[in-house]
This record gives sequence, C-alpha cells and structure tokens, in this order.
Amino acid sequence: MVLNYIWIAFFLIAFIVALVRLLMGDMDVFPAMMDSTFASSKTAFEISLGLTGVLSLWLGVMKVGERGGVVGALAWLLSPVFRRLFPEIPKNHPVMGSIFMNIAANMLGLDNAATPLGLKAMEQMQELNPKKDTASNSMIMFLVLNTSGLTLIPVSILVYRAQMGAAQPTDIFIPILLATFASTLVGVVVTSLFQRINLFNWVLLLTLGAACLLVSGMVWLFSTLDGETMNVVSTTLANVLLMLIIVCFIVVGLFRKINVYDAFVEGAKDGFTTAVRIIPYLVAILVGIGVFRASGAMDWLISGIGSLVEASGLNSDFVGALPTALMKPLSGSGARGMMVDAMTTYGADSFVGRLACIFQGSTDTTFYILAVYFGSVGIRYTRHAVACGLLADLAGILAAIFIAYLFFA
Repeated sequence: MVLNYIWIAFFLIAFIVALVRLLMGDMDVFPAMMDSTFASSKTAFEISLGLTGVLSLWLGVMKVGERGGVVGALAWLLSPVFRRLFPEIPKNHPVMGSIFMNIAANMLGLDNAATPLGLKAMEQMQELNPKKDTASNSMIMFLVLNTSGLTLIPVSILVYRAQMGAAQPTDIFIPILLATFASTLVGVVVTSLFQRINLFNWVLLLTLGAACLLVSGMVWLFSTLDGETMNVVSTTLANVLLMLIIVCFIVVGLFRKINVYDAFVEGAKDGFTTAVRIIPYLVAILVGIGVFRASGAMDWLISGIGSLVEASGLNSDFVGALPTALMKPLSGSGARGMMVDAMTTYGADSFVGRLACIFQGSTDTTFYILAVYFGSVGIRYTRHAVACGLLADLAGILAAIFIAYLFFA
C-alpha cells in the first residue's frame, strides 16, 4: 500500500513540476518525460532479461546445495542468531541458509549473486507466510538487511574512482565501511522495535560484538595496503569465495550421491520463471522514478535543500553530493550516474566527489529491492518495510556526511 502512494506521488509531483516549467517557457519538459517512460520500460525489461541467466545459474547452484544438505547445515549453524532475528521461521529451516548466502554475497559486493539468492529466500519465506498478499515480519527484516546495503568490499566504487583519476581510489574504503555498518545497525534496531524483538540477549549482543570486531579487522587490514594492492586483494577475495561456494556445493552433492546436473537444471528452471514474474514490478517502479527525474523535480528538491541549509547557517559543502544520496533508494544505476557526475563536476578527490562515493556505498536501492523481492512472491501490503528501509537509508546518509567531514573536510 505504501508503494502505491509513493508511486502515485512520483507522477503527481512530476506532472506539477513539469507544468510549472512549461508555463515558464520550457517546451521540452513533457517530451522528455514521455521519452523517459519508454526508456525506463525498456531498461526494466533489459534488467529482467539480464537477470534470467544469473537467476538460472544461482538458483540452480542453490538447488544443488539444498539436495546436498549444505544449505541445511548453514541453517543449523546460524539458527541461534537468525532464530532471534527471524522468530517466525522454524528452527533449522532451509531458508536460513538462503538468507545467509544472500547476506554474504551482498557483503562481498557480489550483486549478481545476491539477487537470485535473495529471491530464493523470499520464495521460501512466502511458503511459511499465512497471509500471502501481506509481508511477514521475517520478510521485512530480510528486506531491511538488504536495503541497508552492508558491504565489506565496495569493488565497483573503487574501480570508478580509479577510472575518474582519483589519486588514491581507495581512500573512501574505510568511510564506506563505517557508513554502511551504521545503516545496517540502525535498520536492524528499528525493525526489531517495530516487531518487538528483544535485542538484549547474549546471542545477539555477542554477534553484534563479533560484527564490530570483523569491521574493525577489515578496516585495519585494508588500511595497511596501498591502493593497487587493495583493489587486487578485494576483487580476488570476492571471486575466490564465490567459486569456492560453487565447487563446495558440487563436491558435497557428489559425496552425497545426488544427481548434481538434474538438481541444477531443476533450480535453473525456477530462475527463468522468476525473471519473467518480476518484469511488471520493475517497469512500474523504474517508470515512476524516470518521470520524476525527467520532470526536474529532483533538481528542484536539491536546490531547496541547499537553500535551507545555507539559511540555517550550516556548512553546505555536502549538498552537491546529495543527488547521489537521494537517488540511491530509487535507482542503483541512477545513483551511479549521479556519483560519476559529481566526480566529473567537482573532481574525484574533491569533498563532494568523495562524499558521493560514500553515499553510493552506504545504502542500497530500497524501492528497487522492495519492488523486485515483494513482486516476485506477489506481496501487495508491505506494512512497515518502507519505513524501516528508509530510516536505515537516512542513518546511512547522516553517517556518510559526518564521516566525510571527519575524514576529508
């Protein structure tokens, strides 16, 4: 229901802004908006088409893991923590393994692997959901963990900075790590408050402490490496772990004497049907975002925020990077374009250029994820998912601004 109102708001606000611009003499605004509807629809289909192969691959691999018992073993290993964050899910249910695989892929910056694993987890949670058109608490917690965008190795952002001529492309690595950790932490806490989950127990406190130690260790390790070495190590580590997962699933399947090939093909068929099923939801959300951008509403919003900040007497250096922050919940490719534009306009090593990169890495595409994941299982009523996701985004944005001033002001 919330997505319904947001989607309508995109069109109404865009139309009003475009009408004002037309009255001011801008004759190109409505053609640009119409062009964006066709372009966004095409983009949505191309994304779904591109996902078909990736979905088929990873859902096939997951089916091998399920048949071989690897996913079940992961579920058993993680059950003490996940049982408290996802109390609706039965103990040792296979979905726990799918959730872990999705989160691990996100943390390594492996978006192509994370999406199909996440869709698999959503399908498994939908089987447990008593109200098939309404998001369950477990679904919402899972979505918030995704939208908060916890990433330990932001490889793509480092590559973009190198391409844009940054003197030290990796100087934003630690700030991104801190900002995305803050976003995820707030997302979990806020969702737990909505769902009345008790966070003050030794398992969750121990897990949170271990996560803090892991982040601290990653910060220390990568701070000892030069930029080129960091890029090589992070890229190699991510891909080695990914291939290790595939090989492990196959070897365990052979050891358990299952037909690995047949299991893979069975899972791959699900990937194709899932890719087709999400097309209407992607078209809807991307067209709404495209119209909003083409109308100039996003530019007006940024200008208004800049004026308010200056009027309040605060430092407004961060405003130039805000388009990336505001676009990130709406569109990953749009935010990426805003990030590149900020580095092009202000310089890759400028405060704005660096902050735009931190924004890009601190959260994920909330509305895109909600549309794809909920759309894949036919969820219409999202309950508090949007509120929790956006609060996590806000925490990531505020943390990014604070950390950027701390490191680069």
